Amino acid sequence: LCSDKLFVAANNIKGSRDLRFSVVRYGNVMGSRGSVIPFFLEKAKTGVLPITDPLMTRFNISLSEGVDMVLWSLENSLGGELFVPKIPSYRITDLAEAIGPSCDKPVVGIRPGEKIHEEMITTSDSFTTIDLGGYYAILPSDGSVQQLYQQAGISSSAVPTGFAYNSGSNPEFLNVEKLRSLICKHVDSAFQPL
Repeated sequence: LCSDKLFVAANNIKGSRDLRFSVVRYGNVMGSRGSVIPFFLEKAKTGVLPITDPLMTRFNISLSEGVDMVLWSLENSLGGELFVPKIPSYRITDLAEAIGPSCDKPVVGIRPGEKIHEEMITTSDSFTTIDLGGYYAILPSDGSVQQLYQQAGISSSAVPTGFAYNSGSNPEFLNVEKLRSLICKHVDSAFQPL
């Protein structure tokens, strides 16, 4: 979060130049190096899928959805926002079942620094977060961007005080079949559960 806020703060020191700085924040990109999906696809061949914690959840976004979000933010940013997409979550146990239904799934424990759920909007962010329909925007706390949104007539609504957006309490979850379909579409067109 610190780097997000530093980048957005660049709007305060840009001077009179016609520049706008905004940030996009999203969850795991399917098939990316940081995603567990390629790891599970490889491990499934051994017959064992290690589960760090059965309660673990993650947000999910495809590369094309991430690119679409960046392009949308380029067109719609007023400067200073931190954009967060409304995307589905998955349970690590459902992902393991989607990839390797016949694999053993031992619980191996959480690695240092790993979280049970991803949190993209914290409760302390709720005071300056607005709902833009398909995205949330965390605005600077000085109120300057809120005024720009009002002047531009951009439709938005404030989120409730105390609102948080995390992968565990997200109302939209991907099931096993949907995960399989997305893996075929975005990661490996020849994918077959093992």
